[in-house]
Amino acid sequence: MNIALVLAGGTGSRVGEDIPKQYIEVNGKPIISYCVDTFTANGSVDAIWVAADEMWHDYILNHISMEKFCGFSAPGINRQVSILQGLCEIKKIAVEDSLVMIHDAARPLLGHKQIDDCFAAATGHDGVMPVLPMKDTVYLSRDGKKVSKLIDRSSVFAGQAPEVFRLGKYYEANQRLLTEKILQINGSTEPAILMGMDIVMVPGDEQNFKITTREDLDRFRGIIGGTNE
Repeated sequence: MNIALVLAGGTGSRVGEDIPKQYIEVNGKPIISYCVDTFTANGSVDAIWVAADEMWHDYILNHISMEKFCGFSAPGINRQVSILQGLCEIKKIAVEDSLVMIHDAARPLLGHKQIDDCFAAATGHDGVMPVLPMKDTVYLSRDGKKVSKLIDRSSVFAGQAPEVFRLGKYYEANQRLLTEKILQINGSTEPAILMGMDIVMVPGDEQNFKITTREDLDRFRGIIGGTNE
């Protein structure tokens, strides 16, 4: 079973709107519905779960298809706790070897090829992470003031969503970080790496950017020709 877990619990304060960025409407639909619509239409995805505050549940349900939607989970104190709470709910409907795809609601331009590539690459592995190559020269500074060494950028990659993980092993990896260490996690793949899970990389998609700032929101509007409704 392949399940998509959409993270929609953030406040999105850097965008400068009165509501979280994932619920801003562009071309008559909230940003969250763009990726949910893609998951619904994708043949590799069997079920969709959404981590969102209860106050937004009805709003979300009014803007998405119910075809693959399975339920909500409560958002946590940070992104990784939201993921763990989602995994707890997903474990009620899925077997340990199921694949869970973690995606941010604020990444509306997710493509079908990226979804298919991630699930396909998971065969025989514990997980998959899309990555983008580093375009700039990369340096290491041990004190934050002066350059310590040059890093070979061909061996450095930027992680991207959506990541895919084996449900059972990834759940255990997150459980091991409770209660304090999980609050220090910044990326979905970190718990998997810390546990020694077998994570492979696939090429990411430059267009699958995360809306974090007002500039990102304007970029998204420009791509789809939309305005704030």
